[in-house]
Amino acid sequence: MTHSAESLKLELKFSDRIGVVADLTREVTDKGLNILSMEVIQDGEAAIVYMELTRPKGNHPAPAALVTAFHGLPGALSVRLVRTLPRERREKHHQAVFDGVSEGIIATNERGLVTTINPVACRILGYEARQLLGKNIRDIKPEGNILLDCMAQKRPLSRRESVVTSDGRVEFYASARPIHDAGGRSVGTVVLMKDLKEVQKMAREVASPTTASFNCILGNSNGIKNAILLARRIAPTDATVSVRGESGTGKELFAGAIHFESDRTGPFIAINCAAMPEPLLESELFGYADGAFTGARKKGKPGLFEVASGGTLFLDEIGEMPAGPQAKILRVLQEGLVRRIGGTREIPVDTRIITATNKNLEAMVQRRLFREDLYYRINVVPVHIPPLRERREDIRRLAPHFLDLLTEKLNNPRQTISEAAMDKLMGHHWPGNVRELKNVMERGAILGNGQVVEHANILFSHEANQPPLSGAEPPDPQGGLRHLTARFETDVITRALRDTGSIRQAALSLSVSHTALLNKIKKYGIRVEQKRSVGTYSFQ
Repeated sequence: MTHSAESLKLELKFSDRIGVVADLTREVTDKGLNILSMEVIQDGEAAIVYMELTRPKGNHPAPAALVTAFHGLPGALSVRLVRTLPRERREKHHQAVFDGVSEGIIATNERGLVTTINPVACRILGYEARQLLGKNIRDIKPEGNILLDCMAQKRPLSRRESVVTSDGRVEFYASARPIHDAGGRSVGTVVLMKDLKEVQKMAREVASPTTASFNCILGNSNGIKNAILLARRIAPTDATVSVRGESGTGKELFAGAIHFESDRTGPFIAINCAAMPEPLLESELFGYADGAFTGARKKGKPGLFEVASGGTLFLDEIGEMPAGPQAKILRVLQEGLVRRIGGTREIPVDTRIITATNKNLEAMVQRRLFREDLYYRINVVPVHIPPLRERREDIRRLAPHFLDLLTEKLNNPRQTISEAAMDKLMGHHWPGNVRELKNVMERGAILGNGQVVEHANILFSHEANQPPLSGAEPPDPQGGLRHLTARFETDVITRALRDTGSIRQAALSLSVSHTALLNKIKKYGIRVEQKRSVGTYSFQ
């Protein structure tokens, strides 16, 4: 029977013996066939042989006859035609993984010709794969090419790169390294590429409170170091933790770090106990059964205690929690069981509880505003976070950190803080703690002119919210940022001088030196007239 040149793929199972491959090779040759590939897989006491054969033009046995012939070999257990070979399945799997990764990948041979490229790399560079495969990397990006530099320097390189595509400039982070064969000879290079926006997004997610470790809590003061030391010590345990501190000190950040450095693999879930009414809070915490109330979801809904099982439930502002949920939480802590609203089934949960409050729970217990038994349950290990005014030395580290976060978020050049601006930060009493500092730095970064945040750009809430002087016209936005800043500083200085009646007292109220204020008065031409009769100043 005549067949055109085509390939046959077979799976042959033999009793494991010496000479199986030799017998198969001889049989294939006798039939006038060629072996394209052969793979042997050990399967217990049997050997499975996968072969791909070609049948050149001519008279050759039909596939069915070939299967029958192989069945006649000694030790043959089964013979069948197959559509794909294990090698092909592995290659398809590897290709799917290669195409599915979130990083762009390009590989070249030792001459710089592109041998492999995945869809993400094509998207970043703005080409189709067929336009790049086989092309020299020098022709694709002749200048500032990390692959060329890696080939020339014969060492791994990582840096920020950019290309101009039809959609505009694309910035990405690239990491290239040489490829070597088993003998150590260089056979090419490979580069991994990640869109810079995705890198920045990942960095923000890694630093978020729900995933941050204690390494993300910044500070050199003894107060914050002691709080971190205690929290680290209790993180691996299942102890119930009470994080205490004023509003804005970073209680959720601590709670997230405790969870992150624990052995718990479940989620970290936070809920603000003061943000919702009692019925809604109970349904969120404990869930509800089917038909528990009008509008309830069919089949019910699990509460956060169930959802966080195996992980951590963070109860923020627990001091604001009504009495009803307090009793139910106490039962969960005592028995490890949850009963959904409207349900009868007891559901076991393994949920670690971390609470936080800025209230004096001890005083609330004395006034019967908080359950005493629940207080002792949640206050097993209290962690006290000091307010920012008690750790002012940390401002010099926190302020630049927040500034860097914002400039990165806005894709702006890096900014620094002038010494005068830092002095103003150090002199503030920080009622809003670290949260207020972050807001002030964001405001300063936006108002800052150029790469330096100056003293005038540091505005606290009471300054930022002040209306302009009586009779003053709103600033003209067409005047430019420098002009607006000058107008604003003039108004602030004039108001301070009018309120205090003294340049020295005005300097104190503005948290600047006497000399710095005199320089500003001179710079903006603010008229100062002394009324010697009463020892005060008037301004026109």
